[in-house]
Amino acid sequence: MRFDGKILIADDEAHVRKFIGLIAKQLGSPQILEAKDGREAMEIYQRERPDLVLLDVNMPVQNGLEALKQITSADPEAIVVMLTSLANRETVDEALQSGAANYLRKDTPKDELLAAFRETIAQCFATD
Repeated sequence: MRFDGKILIADDEAHVRKFIGLIAKQLGSPQILEAKDGREAMEIYQRERPDLVLLDVNMPVQNGLEALKQITSADPEAIVVMLTSLANRETVDEALQSGAANYLRKDTPKDELLAAFRETIAQCFATD
């Protein structure tokens, strides 16, 4: 499945945004948008309505879980994948209960991240 939609990558570290962006570009020809914190992610989401959001959990100004709740409250159909270096059960559960489509560790090998992105897109954009 080729994906050519808009992808918002929110992470406080520029090199992580670039790395995730390079992986996401392998999905097709997506337009990549970037945010450095949860507040900026929400502002970009409201303005651009990306098709997919890749959201870090730990960010300054506003963390990813707060941004996730705002995004899914504003748009219950939003497709958000949480990306983090932490994966404690409580945080994973909170993210999934708050509407995250998936929860992935950033240290997952890049081919596995790409496969997980493809799987999430296939599940969330499936047409009957």
